[in-house]
Amino acid sequence: MAAAAAPRPSAAPPPDPGAGHGPVLVLVGHGMVGQRFLEELADRGVTARTRVVVFAEEPRPAYDRVQLSSYFAGRGAGELSLSDPEFLARHGIELRLGDPVTAIDRRARTVTARSGRTVRYDTLVLATGSYPFVPPVPGRDGAGCFVYRTLDDLLAIEEYAGRSRTGAVIGGGLLGLEAAGALKGLGLRTHIVEFAPRLMALQVDEGGGRALRRTVEGQGLRVHTGVAGREIVTDASGAVTALELSDGARIPADLVVFSAGVRPRDQLARECGLPVGERGGITVDTRCRTADPAVYAIGECAQAADGRVYGLVAPGYEMARTAAAAIAGPDAPAFTGADLSTKLKLLGVDVASFGDAHGATDGSLDIVYADARAGIYKKLVVGADGTLLGGVLVGDAEAYGMLRPLTGTVPPVAPEELVVPTGAGTAPLGPGSLPDDAVLCSCHNVTTGTVRAAVTAHSCASVPEVKACTKAGTGCGSCVRTLTAVVNDTLAASGAVVDPGLCDCFPHTRAELYEIVRTLRLTSYAALLRSHGREAARGGEGCEICKPVVASVLASLAPSVGAGGYVLDGEQAALQDTNDHHLANLQRNGSYSVVPRIPGGEITPEKLIVIGEVAREFGLYTKITGGQRIDLLGARVEQLPRIWARLVAAGFESGHAYGKALRTVKSCVGQTWCRYGVQDSARMAIALELRYRGLRAPHKLKAAVSGCARECAEARGKDFGVIATASGWNLYVGGNGGATPRHADLLAQDLSDAELVRLTDRFLMFYIRTADRLERTAAWLERIEGGLDHVRDVVVHDSLGLCAELEALMATHVAHYEDEWALTLADPERLARFASFVNAPGVPDPSVRFVPERDQIKPDLALLAGPELPVRTPEGTFAR
Repeated sequence: MAAAAAPRPSAAPPPDPGAGHGPVLVLVGHGMVGQRFLEELADRGVTARTRVVVFAEEPRPAYDRVQLSSYFAGRGAGELSLSDPEFLARHGIELRLGDPVTAIDRRARTVTARSGRTVRYDTLVLATGSYPFVPPVPGRDGAGCFVYRTLDDLLAIEEYAGRSRTGAVIGGGLLGLEAAGALKGLGLRTHIVEFAPRLMALQVDEGGGRALRRTVEGQGLRVHTGVAGREIVTDASGAVTALELSDGARIPADLVVFSAGVRPRDQLARECGLPVGERGGITVDTRCRTADPAVYAIGECAQAADGRVYGLVAPGYEMARTAAAAIAGPDAPAFTGADLSTKLKLLGVDVASFGDAHGATDGSLDIVYADARAGIYKKLVVGADGTLLGGVLVGDAEAYGMLRPLTGTVPPVAPEELVVPTGAGTAPLGPGSLPDDAVLCSCHNVTTGTVRAAVTAHSCASVPEVKACTKAGTGCGSCVRTLTAVVNDTLAASGAVVDPGLCDCFPHTRAELYEIVRTLRLTSYAALLRSHGREAARGGEGCEICKPVVASVLASLAPSVGAGGYVLDGEQAALQDTNDHHLANLQRNGSYSVVPRIPGGEITPEKLIVIGEVAREFGLYTKITGGQRIDLLGARVEQLPRIWARLVAAGFESGHAYGKALRTVKSCVGQTWCRYGVQDSARMAIALELRYRGLRAPHKLKAAVSGCARECAEARGKDFGVIATASGWNLYVGGNGGATPRHADLLAQDLSDAELVRLTDRFLMFYIRTADRLERTAAWLERIEGGLDHVRDVVVHDSLGLCAELEALMATHVAHYEDEWALTLADPERLARFASFVNAPGVPDPSVRFVPERDQIKPDLALLAGPELPVRTPEGTFAR
């Protein structure tokens, strides 16, 4: 693989503009560990008294390499970023991107960058990381050979994969399996070649390797273990055509990814005379200081005091903490080694290892549970006295969060009870079994005692507050489930009583009220309040909190419990939110918007003309929305029936823009028109929108379908999103835009049409069943115990046995759907509510006025504002 030529430094190196401004700290490298080091410096006040200069080789700031593969699932480079420009500016940190250090002069205490710029330092910190090891295989420089290390690598792989059919990954470790998953997701037939006798040989034992291999091969990937690549075959143009293996086999391949391990980037240290380890790595002491007291090394480029080079991010973070503390003052914790425990999801398979996973301790014993059919393998290593020494978990790593902190202790239950499935006559370990000195979050070295103290001593009353206080759970996320359990257990033990009731009327949560209505088949708010309200509230009229909630529950369950589905009939009408009262969104001047449904954003010219004619006839403001619909604004309440009569006659339905219901299923044009599309996204979006139209939920629901990984429909910003793959559809859930954006998480992948619909049915009904009042799917997914893993267990694996019921509820909704505006127009009594004044139905509200703007209308804001107010614009100040 050819390396890019480095630009020559200019003849006259640029001067250092910050020279002579007090002590200077230079950081070489701005990866994950480098960024964490900067944060640790700032926390200790070092940045307030020291000039900090950072040289980065890549053209972008630090980003999350642990989540690198999520790029192929639609996560953008900006979303992977770990560096906040505001943080750098606030602390005066100078970041120089794309300008790596090329030389260190320890005598003069200067570094020189590729640009020729030279900076003097008082303290130098090397965080140069590692580089991919590429075996000396003939043909490794051919076109189509890549490494899997940086975002630029992934961009190059993605581009080349577009003209490839088959890919091969050399290396079956952590990154190798991630790379294989990426190639599979890009539509390539994929082979994995591993020299060791099993996949992930460093993390799992022979049994775990067998279970992992079965699951990986079950996904259509070919695995070759115990062999090496002997030669990469290229054609006359130098492009890869095949990979020959050491056993003589030949794999056709258009693209080869090397993921055979990494080596410390210690060249700068070697060239300036700093000692390095026999197998690489800058040697440091327990304070992460090199042989030169002014120079520190952290992360993958360093050989720690125990003689090891750590390739995981958690030890790197710990080294960053140690080095920052040593620079800040004398009381620095010693870094003598780190926990190599890890928990990952590779190709959809949970894999975890912790402690002495391979049973190297003398006299250790193995306790094994295996279920080959389910792809589950669990092994615990225990000492003769029952001490838990380590373990391997493949296929089911749910217990990792509890087991890893217990390593080195004698668990409170027999070891065999820790590996058999919950429900097989055993009870799971509770959070109370974790000792205070057990490290709960290894990424930030946060103990269970620290988490408990955040609750008892710092008055943290929720998991988000504990995260902000301790940083626990903000790294890889593998400890969040256990963190939640410990926080809730501590709150309960401290006597903190939080009333779970929805409001002063009901002592139950929304989810509990849903179950009460569903189980008892209640059909009215009055019946629910009478039977399950608080004693003081029974017989009353309820409140503005619970009435819309119960209205939504009754609407979502109406066909199943025998209630009327029309939201403005009888008692239901008095329960609705403001917008539902007139089946339209109330605007700031008292007018309403009309939003007809346009499934998937697809519309015929005839229907488009009707919308234009309606807007022109009624003088409405028109705007295309972000959900691929057309908003008609400025309708008076008495005009709504006439407007909808025209639209319904043309085949339109309510778009439910006014309700806590499905809004839109956005789409791109997909395979039908786009040269990059791999599935018909428009067809799928239309099918999903027509299936879930009118579905009432705790909050609004938005969705999208993208026809390829380029993600033009922005599916990962929706409550549920679908992205096409060469093998089917990937389903993402829990996304959100707006003020608190969140990318959706992958629930299941490579689904058929039927599988996609079935899982979406289950997900939506489980959300409707268990979410809190006004809780979007994003907040629900983060709040619900167990998070995404629990939702996946319920929705995909039917762990609670609810799936048949969830599917039946959705089938009932689909079968009984009726358009609310069509029902309204057919009933004169229902139409009577659409009037500004009850005693003068035909008289419009005189306060609803408009003024012209840009050939359309807008609300008369002067009428709304009252006295004139001065407004400053680029053209000057005027009164409005």
